[in-house]
Amino acid sequence: MSARNNLKTLLATLSAVAALSACGGADEVASPGEGAFAPPPPATTPPPPPPAGAPTGGPAADCPSGFANVGTILDREGATLRVCQLPSLVTGGLVVPKREGTIYTISGRTDVGQDQGGDVNAPSTTAADGVLTIEAGVRIFGSAGLDYIVVNRGSQINVQGTATEPVIMTSRQSIEGSTTADSIGQWGGLVILGRAPISNCDGVGVTPGTAACQAQVEGTNAFYGGNGPADNSGSIRYLRIQHSGFQVLPNNELNGITLAGVGNGTTIEYVQVHNSSDDGIEWFGGTVNARYLVMTGNDDDSFDTDVGFNGAIQFAIIVQRANGGDRMNEMSASTREPVSSPKIANATFVGRAGGGAGIILNSGSNAQYYNTIVTKAAGGTGAGAACLDVDDAVSPPTATSTRGGFNSVFFACPTAFDDDADGAAAAAFAAGANNTATGTSTLTNTFVNGANEAAVPAYGSLTTVSPFFQQVDYIGAVRDANDTWWQGWTCGLTADTPC
Repeated sequence: MSARNNLKTLLATLSAVAALSACGGADEVASPGEGAFAPPPPATTPPPPPPAGAPTGGPAADCPSGFANVGTILDREGATLRVCQLPSLVTGGLVVPKREGTIYTISGRTDVGQDQGGDVNAPSTTAADGVLTIEAGVRIFGSAGLDYIVVNRGSQINVQGTATEPVIMTSRQSIEGSTTADSIGQWGGLVILGRAPISNCDGVGVTPGTAACQAQVEGTNAFYGGNGPADNSGSIRYLRIQHSGFQVLPNNELNGITLAGVGNGTTIEYVQVHNSSDDGIEWFGGTVNARYLVMTGNDDDSFDTDVGFNGAIQFAIIVQRANGGDRMNEMSASTREPVSSPKIANATFVGRAGGGAGIILNSGSNAQYYNTIVTKAAGGTGAGAACLDVDDAVSPPTATSTRGGFNSVFFACPTAFDDDADGAAAAAFAAGANNTATGTSTLTNTFVNGANEAAVPAYGSLTTVSPFFQQVDYIGAVRDANDTWWQGWTCGLTADTPC
């Protein structure tokens, strides 16, 4: 058929349709929804564009102001994340924000502020202070043993974690998913330096508790100590530190957390240190208090106090791993006054077979324990089988030297005491009230009180020992299965929450 005939046919068809409509033939025409063209959709407002740096299912496009963009990393969940590096010096204020597709790192030593000196009333006018604030859910990693954070005297760190979104500081291997149950010492740790009194002043004739009484901290070139018992180094809540610790030199190590000369204006609550190659937390002097502490898998001492520490700790769980861990507590001081006088209440210590004693008091420490449970697995010998070892630096011992105090304390170890043939440990323990030297552990789920622990009367005057303490009517850190302060923000305490 020709093009002319095609055109005639199309025109005839259109004319027929028009005539049908004019004769009332609407019933023969498809109505909307029956094959006709649908009406146009209503107008919609387009969504706003994503903010700068927002991810589109992958790494964030950039880093927040103040951070260096150092590439990306693939985490253990298979997510590619933007890596944003903290500066080597934080002055003024720096916030580490929680952002999708973003993770943070440190490289080498990161200083928060510069040393303001030991006088809280006359801080340095030439050194800048700093405040590092870390939002809930932030993860920060180090890649090597000398990657660590130092909060200097006069500066602060504010960790704003929550029970569901703790702040996590860990190793690169942990982020990538290559760590094991025995992975330790893969980055440095956190060092906080304050201006509270210490006993190991540098120099001759310097008086403890004065601005001139300072010392260089273990693990790095920085100073702590001063004249401010109420010094404030910030606030730490819901923080987890994993796979930390590093030996700089023999007997000179970075711990999971080092608290040196930290004052009681500082808040420390809900903190876990997991698998440090040295101590979990070591206190060098100072007056800071802490509650809700969890120490798991640390290779040396879980708690270590020294050089005049005088603070209180309540609600603490310590669980050693099978292949590592020395003492659960090493309480030391120095030959100078004041002696260390740590006060510990409502703690549960669960030790492995072997290692050191559960608690060792030495070198002038006068530690006091209330409502505390100490257990060790069978298999150790000597101190490695004992709950308590007391080593006096003073000969003969005096009433105030390395005796400590024990009230409502329950021991369940292969042997109660490693007495060094002088009977000091047994004598110190027997002097207290409601103590059990040779108990049988009935702990459930590793650290939750059972019948034998629940039967021990609690110490009735905790608040007279320290106003920081909360008066409770039970011993141990976890009263029963309904006591869940440790859940949600920790790892490694139960099989379903591996680190």
